[in-house]
Amino acid sequence: MWHAALLLAASLSVSLARPSTHPLSSEMVNYINKINTTWKAGSNFRHDDYGYVKKLCGTMLKGPKLPIMVQYAGDLKLPKDFDPREQWPNCPTLKEIRDQGSCGSCWAFGAAEAISDRICIHSNAKVSVEISAEDLLTCCDSCGMGCNGGYPSTAWDFWANEGLVTGGLYDSHMGCRPYTIPPCEHHVNGSRPSCSGEGGDTPQCISKCEAGYMPSYSEDKHYGKTSYSVPSEEKQIQQELFKNGPVEGAFTVYEDFPLYKSGVYQHVSGSPLGGHAIKILGWGEENGTPYWLCANSWNTDWGDNGYFKILRGSDHCGIESEVVAGIPK
Repeated sequence: MWHAALLLAASLSVSLARPSTHPLSSEMVNYINKINTTWKAGSNFRHDDYGYVKKLCGTMLKGPKLPIMVQYAGDLKLPKDFDPREQWPNCPTLKEIRDQGSCGSCWAFGAAEAISDRICIHSNAKVSVEISAEDLLTCCDSCGMGCNGGYPSTAWDFWANEGLVTGGLYDSHMGCRPYTIPPCEHHVNGSRPSCSGEGGDTPQCISKCEAGYMPSYSEDKHYGKTSYSVPSEEKQIQQELFKNGPVEGAFTVYEDFPLYKSGVYQHVSGSPLGGHAIKILGWGEENGTPYWLCANSWNTDWGDNGYFKILRGSDHCGIESEVVAGIPK
């Protein structure tokens, strides 16, 4: 009994010793870097962006499920690390980091990015397009609430059933429907406007292309042949990435994640902010710590040039339990 009380006292003192630092503060950055975990923190957002960061996490976790596709056959020899940018060098979208602006559209971005990659990979680099996050965000009613959150699984289902047109970054005038929400500043002292949000207003679903773009909206559509869930098992996800290219994943974002700069992220401090969807590209190991390599949609000045690594193999923050994908038509 006495021993148990001592243990309890010890665990209490540890949790009390952890400062209740303000999220996004330099105190939290210092705390994370001092405990010398597997990653480094730095200031990414301004203090006043806290509510906005919560809004960026626009993925509703544990949503509708797609049929499960099992890829794993015991005989596939998986490498120790895998980076699709090296595997498929002629697919430029694999190297692209997008910016969702001040809209909770991560669910649409993770899907549009991975779909773009897969169209290129599965066509042997003959078809290279940027699939429009705008088209998915604004036209998929079944996906959720647009800028106020959506379901990754339904996004892939929409691609298979309704198709998606092309569309590049904000103001790029590339493709049929480029993104119309301007990028904002995910960094402390950058030149873009502050990410204060435009009140969660989702742009309109417009079934026509930007002026001057050919072919027509209906002719520009790209369809998926299948959409499916990947089992929440490390080997299965690796197999899927290795055979078919990037997938969309989703996880719980805690208050320390927005401060990520480098290394292998694992949650050490702060409360949950919400669900966030991203593109999972590959995997590897850093100083003995296994990771998934992911692309975020908070522009290139966030994190590690827009990318981050997250602990692999233990469903950390739920990263392995919401993986969805599909095969292009």
